[in-house]
Amino acid sequence: MRGLCRTDAPQGAAVLLAVLLLGGCRALPDLSLREPSWHIPVAAAPQLDSMLHLSAPERGVPPPNAHVYVLDHPHDAFTARAALIANARVALDVQYYIWRNDVSGGLLFQYLHQAAERGVRVRVLLDDNNTAGHDAVLAALDAHPNIQIRLFNPFLYRKWRFLGYLTDFPRLNRRMHNKSLTADNRVAIVGGRNIGDEYFQGTDEHAFADLDVLAAGGIVGQISADFDRYWQSDSAYPLAHIVRTAPDPDFPPQAPSPAQQRYLAQNARTPLARALARGKIRLTAAHTRLVSDDPAKALDRRTRSNIVAALNDALDTPARDLYLVSPYFVPTAKGAQILRDFAAKGVGVTVFTNSLRATDVAAVHSGYARYRKPLLQAGVQLYEFKPAAPKPAPSTGKKHKPVRDRGLTGSSATSLHAKTFIIDKQRVFVGSLNLDPRSARLNTEMGLVIRHPRLAGQMRQHLQEDTRHHAYRVGLNRHGRLIWHDPQSGQTLQQEPEAGFWRRWLVRVLSVLPIERLL
Repeated sequence: MRGLCRTDAPQGAAVLLAVLLLGGCRALPDLSLREPSWHIPVAAAPQLDSMLHLSAPERGVPPPNAHVYVLDHPHDAFTARAALIANARVALDVQYYIWRNDVSGGLLFQYLHQAAERGVRVRVLLDDNNTAGHDAVLAALDAHPNIQIRLFNPFLYRKWRFLGYLTDFPRLNRRMHNKSLTADNRVAIVGGRNIGDEYFQGTDEHAFADLDVLAAGGIVGQISADFDRYWQSDSAYPLAHIVRTAPDPDFPPQAPSPAQQRYLAQNARTPLARALARGKIRLTAAHTRLVSDDPAKALDRRTRSNIVAALNDALDTPARDLYLVSPYFVPTAKGAQILRDFAAKGVGVTVFTNSLRATDVAAVHSGYARYRKPLLQAGVQLYEFKPAAPKPAPSTGKKHKPVRDRGLTGSSATSLHAKTFIIDKQRVFVGSLNLDPRSARLNTEMGLVIRHPRLAGQMRQHLQEDTRHHAYRVGLNRHGRLIWHDPQSGQTLQQEPEAGFWRRWLVRVLSVLPIERLL
């Protein structure tokens, strides 16, 4: 749209007409020209193994397939990724939906380049939906002989991307939402965070409360194989076959910027950074399962591998309680009925999502709003996180400095972004899957199911504590109307808390439109 604003109206209209008429003439490149590659099996990774200090399995106990560490704080999440990149000696496989070239994202770009300079093979698979403005930097990275970059479901029109939706909407509407980073086929990070300042608290302006898991052990081989599946898929195109922009001559920079230096100084004081420095990082041994979509889902093909079915199988049916944490919660009629059925059988069902003021996508909130009353009537408990609270993701109790809200105009300065489910205080899912139709039907997703009662119990307990201080409890008054109880002030509100009239009006309008399948 900005490109059109710099063009006089007749010329812009002519270009638009030409694209619409000739859009079919521009085709995606021939995938047979790709250079094939697969993950590199590594028998030993002394640098990574020394960093993690894995403990020996207990006597008489079958060894689990994973050792995990929950990354519930943004600075720890950055530190973990930086440490994996710095200690990799053979290969790095990186897969993300969003990668910002900001303070934290720029640093990680530089670290990947430094790894390649050490001789590490780096493969980067990025969904192309959020790479606008990054072509020159990506081209500079891709120019390195040890770095390969592919774009998932790429846009052929790099400048005016919206034109792609006009000519190829069914394909471009499907995105790769997966998030993983794997070092030397030995250690991986999987979860809900993308790469950027809002996910790593790189600035004070906006932050997402999110959750990742660092995993070592046999599970990492499955994550590497899953990356290969996406890397070789019919949606992954080499950057050089799509982008014709010249590499950025200023990349990599000679030194971190002042803002990056300040950010690194803050990170040096986090619990994980101190634990790594002392060599006392404590991982939890747990049986873990990878669940992931078939990448063919992004081509609108019928696939046997769907993450929803795999997740249901991995988590089992809840017997006592079910905690669902999702920033975007659109259960659909079928999903809402399942939750009501659980509640009718005596299962305690609790849903945690963003309030209208906290969400960064009001349209998705409209898809959730229509289900609140029937869920509450069935006995489901609903909590909506406040926008200005330091809302940590479900954690293991590690002490952290809270995320602060600047209260900028129209910004939900801290929004819930974690995607996790806790079942019967026994099983936990952490991943990229939102509880909405887009995740279930359109985007590809991935995550880990961890079976560990102590870890599940800790996350459940701290989630309960957080909601008592930082979330509204939604309920019904004696007239059957929605109310929001604020545990901090003790007040009971009769309308969406802290949301202005126009935002509430927009949600009401959107809630009656037939757009649920796109949310």
